[in-house]
Amino acid sequence: METEPDLSVNIAGISLKNPVITASGTFGYGDEYTPFVDLNRLGAIIPKGISLHPIEGNPPPRIVETAAGMLNAIGLQNVGVEAFLREKLPFLQQHEVPIIVNIFGYSVEEYSQLAQKFDGHEIDGLEVNISCPNVKRGGCFFGHDPRMAFEVIHAVRRKTSLPIIAKLSPNVTDITVIARSVQEGGADAISLINTLLGMAVDVQTRVPTLGNATGGLSGPAIKPVALRMVWQVAKVAQVPVIG
Repeated sequence: METEPDLSVNIAGISLKNPVITASGTFGYGDEYTPFVDLNRLGAIIPKGISLHPIEGNPPPRIVETAAGMLNAIGLQNVGVEAFLREKLPFLQQHEVPIIVNIFGYSVEEYSQLAQKFDGHEIDGLEVNISCPNVKRGGCFFGHDPRMAFEVIHAVRRKTSLPIIAKLSPNVTDITVIARSVQEGGADAISLINTLLGMAVDVQTRVPTLGNATGGLSGPAIKPVALRMVWQVAKVAQVPVIG
């Protein structure tokens, strides 16, 4: 009788039965996929990103197909942390799978407050999305500046004892500089990559197809970029790398 291979892994102190983790944003809050997949078979669930307050998102159209993938401009739509804790998290906690909550903010203080709100709620870790603009510093993206990336992760680290996974933006000149910064800030693991900034234009109207003009490119088109960045970061990081 053949035995199943042992696919279990440990990432930043989180024990996974296998290395299959849902990418934040692609899996909703988990309940949307229960008719199609047994959530208990997953290694871990990362639901869509959560902010301090509810966000309605961008105007439509929000999604457009490309030659080798898709562009999305959802605008980080979500129910906000209070509604997530009250309405979404209890469903996820019914399953025998680690829950890693993705958080994002528009200031260091917002990240810090979010981290504190999740303490004591029986989740397994935080994935910190630093691909957001810092509204207090002229809109510069946290994930594009090593100092700001450090500040965000360090602020989250001071507010929680949960494992921290830093999710990095690929829209940078040198990904290893950002990786070193988040590691120094206290990240227990690094996740690569977020979407690449892209655009589609309607040839008939000569205007952008997406309501937000630009969006995040995902799919087969970005896999070579993702692999390259995982390779680069794995060579310099002293923490696990999720790709």
